Amino acid sequence: MMRAGTYYVGDLCYVMHPQWKEVCDLMFACDGNQVLDGEFNLANGVRFAVHSTAYGDGTYMDLDGREYPVDAGLIGCIRVEDVYDPEWWLEGVQTVEFQYPFALEYDNGVIRFVEHYPNGKTRAKVSIDTDPIYDEDYA
Repeated sequence: MMRAGTYYVGDLCYVMHPQWKEVCDLMFACDGNQVLDGEFNLANGVRFAVHSTAYGDGTYMDLDGREYPVDAGLIGCIRVEDVYDPEWWLEGVQTVEFQYPFALEYDNGVIRFVEHYPNGKTRAKVSIDTDPIYDEDYA
């Protein structure tokens, strides 16, 4: 579970330049041919979460119409305060304020950032469809 705060949401390759090798080492730790999805900690304690997109690179939309450019085949999040240099951010990247702890969930190409309220309820704060042509008839 990720803690509440303001997060960069998008392709982490745009904001984690100095840490990118370590990020890749964590994500390919088990099998160099398959990316691991989930929550990770860098050696310095910085926490991030990531999930692969359904179709790799491209531009994906969330349910609010915001665009997420992708060049590393993944979408994730990292606290804004943990980003090395905000000047590296690609124009148009998104920041999201999470009031409650949240988790990344994935279902049929949709990456969701789901807040968990103290009363036990949940709500998808951000939903990004990385498989816009998915049709349940083909599942």
